Amino acid sequence: MQRPLLVSVFIVASCGLAYELIAGALASYLLGDSVMQFSTVIGVYLFAMGIGSWLSKHVAAASVSGLLVRFIQIELLVGLLGGLSAGLLFLLFTLHTGPFRFALYGLVLLIGILVGLEIPLIMRILKREVAFKDLVAQVLSVDYIGALAVSVLFPLLLAPHLGLVRSALLFGLLNALVAAWALWLFRAQIGPLTMLRTQCVAVIGLLALGFGFAGTFVSLAEANLYNEDIVHAESSPYQRIVVTRWRDESRLYLNHNLQFSSRDEYRYHEALVHPGLAALPGARNVLVLGGGDGMALREILKYPQVESITLVDLDPRMTELFSQSPMLRELNGDALASKKLKIINADALQWLEQTQEMFDFVVADFPDPSNHSLGKLYSTAFYRLLKQHVAETGRIVVQATSPLYARESFWTVVATLQAAGWQTTPYHALVPSFGEWGYILGGRREYRPPTAIPVPTRFITVDALPALFHFPADMARVAAEPNRLDNQNLVRVFEREWGRVQAH
Repeated sequence: MQRPLLVSVFIVASCGLAYELIAGALASYLLGDSVMQFSTVIGVYLFAMGIGSWLSKHVAAASVSGLLVRFIQIELLVGLLGGLSAGLLFLLFTLHTGPFRFALYGLVLLIGILVGLEIPLIMRILKREVAFKDLVAQVLSVDYIGALAVSVLFPLLLAPHLGLVRSALLFGLLNALVAAWALWLFRAQIGPLTMLRTQCVAVIGLLALGFGFAGTFVSLAEANLYNEDIVHAESSPYQRIVVTRWRDESRLYLNHNLQFSSRDEYRYHEALVHPGLAALPGARNVLVLGGGDGMALREILKYPQVESITLVDLDPRMTELFSQSPMLRELNGDALASKKLKIINADALQWLEQTQEMFDFVVADFPDPSNHSLGKLYSTAFYRLLKQHVAETGRIVVQATSPLYARESFWTVVATLQAAGWQTTPYHALVPSFGEWGYILGGRREYRPPTAIPVPTRFITVDALPALFHFPADMARVAAEPNRLDNQNLVRVFEREWGRVQAH
């Protein structure tokens, strides 16, 4: 009895931590602010496990066989709830975001209580066969080893290749199979098996069916979320990538946040590149941070004097997708195939710490600072590091969210650049898909607008430039603290401001 139950502890611990990680990852994908989501999910889950451990003393059983029956039933219930949790939460989010948080923490609480019941029950089953000091040592050591195993496998293998919904179903199946295995091993001690067998078959069958159709389920749920035809969807190790198409319009979503619409992305990318690059006729070496879709590259490649471009994007799937898909290659003008381009898939901050290269013009086209992983790329530390790689006469441009909808966030980025020693020139442009959008030019010297835009454009012209640098009263500067690496106040401000926008 001892060895099989210790194997069960290993699997139970793995599954328990997996449900916690899946809930935290799903909440981060859908709600943003990964530190907040993981902190609250882990806190509620551990609290629930404590409740479950306390409640275990009330699980009455006159014999070991009675405890085994309770253990099997709890395993089946954990497998069912945990296995279906990600799918149910994702479906709820696509239908109505309002109740999502209540459902999230409700499920985390229920699963945590049930998982908290498991280990005390196993210890009660084993206490007659193993000395107490050995029992505690063996059960807890196996429990922690199981947690380590899944903490390594989940981010490296399971989430990228199976996705969150299918990963949850896999661990649910493991819980249910542990129950079935225990039922078979201890069939002589348990007694009548018909009801338990039926329960095992039903739960395993339901979870296996869900695992087989998980891809179809996610596609249907996402179609409901976007209300557009999904032409590509995948989960990379870093984000959920979805490309949609409706009539002649294509859109890119990362973690369900719109990144561009083909209808008006030219406005965004022309405003991002040309006010800065057109003012640097001597620019030869250009760096693009983020921008794995190749749209900013398309604009940069219009300048014949540019000799080399380095693109640093964390996610290799982004650069692969936008260099292989015919539809997306048409959008970016096949910019990712340029012989002038060098693609590096790495974290921008870490790469800058290691490289010795210098650049004449740098485009920081990161996603908005919706979590701490992105927030560090808008910090004083990052901008000081970036300054070490920009030529004396060079310049940077940063996309900096909306000065209308996220006014304090925008001016926080301005304050951060200034605190890092940059002379800043903020500006904005109307991009219909986003509304008013903000950018910031930075350099060691005062910015002088170009007297001509020497390349073909659809939106940016010399005559239009003065209006970009004028901020009306509702977008004018407000007091803001710089975003530092140790406090990441920009993430909190950004979440608060965009939360208000989404609430309306």
